[in-house]
Amino acid sequence: MAVPKRRVSNARQGKRRSHHNRKPKQNTYCTRCGVAVLPHIVCYNCGWSNSQGREAISMEAEQE
Repeated sequence: MAVPKRRVSNARQGKRRSHHNRKPKQNTYCTRCGVAVLPHIVCYNCGWSNSQGREAISMEAEQE
């Protein structure tokens, strides 16, 4: 059974956890309506896809 021989110091523990930090999400803005959307995701407001440069979902068909 593996048991640590000595206590891990706070500095060593922090060095090990240095890569666990969270990065903020990078928002992009829809070129058509200006709403903040995640990159490579279709805009939930107007159905426009920034990465493809076209309307991915026709909003008129969904409203009917």
